[in-house]
Amino acid sequence: MGTVMRTALIGAGRLGKIHGRILGELPESRLVAVCDPDEKAAREAAGKSGARVFADHRAMLAELSAAERPEAAVVAAPTTLHCAIARELLAAGVPVLVEKPITKTVAEAEELVGLAAGKRLALAVGHVERYNPAVMAAWPFVRDVKFIECRRVSPYPFRSTDVGVTMDLMIHDIDLILDLVGRPLESAQAVGAKILSPSEDIANARLVFAGGAVADVTASRVSHKAERKLRIFQADAYISLDLLEKHAVVYRKSAALMRGEIDPAKLNPTLLGLDLKAFVFSKLIDVERPAIPKVEPLRRELEDFLAAAAAGAEPPVSGRQGLAALRAAELILREMKVL
Repeated sequence: MGTVMRTALIGAGRLGKIHGRILGELPESRLVAVCDPDEKAAREAAGKSGARVFADHRAMLAELSAAERPEAAVVAAPTTLHCAIARELLAAGVPVLVEKPITKTVAEAEELVGLAAGKRLALAVGHVERYNPAVMAAWPFVRDVKFIECRRVSPYPFRSTDVGVTMDLMIHDIDLILDLVGRPLESAQAVGAKILSPSEDIANARLVFAGGAVADVTASRVSHKAERKLRIFQADAYISLDLLEKHAVVYRKSAALMRGEIDPAKLNPTLLGLDLKAFVFSKLIDVERPAIPKVEPLRRELEDFLAAAAAGAEPPVSGRQGLAALRAAELILREMKVL
């Protein structure tokens, strides 16, 4: 077992309670404080960990001695509060994991990234889809992405209505796309529609990257059923991911096709008496279903954050990456035509 760190949770809503459970279970964590104006919710999030309950992070910092103060904290409060809370924690020398999106505005995110860098503190962002088992299984096959198609839809959640679907749901895929493509975003076109919220509940964006890669992204929170699909097209493969069901399939050109031994343009399977589908998937395309790791994404995310906090290192999903995702989301919103 590595270093055991005193940890704190700020925000005891639905997601905060999950963070609280895991922070109370991890051998690397000793949950010492849960902060929320709702005392009942805070006690529920603390569970049997023995953590003290506070109305907010300021009360926690004021009342706990230096020997009791957290050495790492998770901020799962509403997005509008992320900057103020994380700023004060970082200023107090506490490494922070902030739930996505990192902040309400790019300027706020830049402030946090600069503060964390100046103090050499870990600043992580909760883009938990990076730890989706299907994404982890597909990563070794990803190279030189040409086109990505994402579709993330769900029923209306009656939460997170302080932001539109772009910041609520689409930002998960924006972060994944930026990571998968690995090149600067150059332009965006977008359209959205308000259905039940003051902000857009449905959005579609087309993102163009340096080098020509393109991504088409759709997000909706007024759909009949939940769906999270991601398809990656590259020169040598097509990768299909179901992020909800945790499935991954890789379709690659066969060795014979890659060596030029077969020219599909010169073949007519019908005249040759071949079953088209059987021919394609036996001679032209190899299908591989990579092993899906058995991980709880949020647990792995917190493990990585605590390891980075203990080492004073940059987390795998850092504040800089959260800032990049937020910049892309803001670009989409600026370009969006709302119906």
